[in-house]
Amino acid sequence: MAIGPLQIALILLIVILIFGTKKLRNIGSDLGGAIRGFKEGLKEGDAAAAAGTPPPPQVTAQEGTVIEGEAREKVVSDTEKST
Repeated sequence: MAIGPLQIALILLIVILIFGTKKLRNIGSDLGGAIRGFKEGLKEGDAAAAAGTPPPPQVTAQEGTVIEGEAREKVVSDTEKST
């Protein structure tokens, strides 16, 4: 059974009655802003990739070897920054 235009109109009418037009307008604008932000993030990521930023080096292990560790950020002191 396919959903026809009459069923879609009925569902839309029920949703409008439950939530109200103001709430639906807010939901629509929030959803649009989220999609816009997602697209901008994709464009920024593509621009960084096109700028020639090399990918991080890949570490491979031999079969049967387990590599355990914790990634830490290097802290640069003020004296190292001045050199």
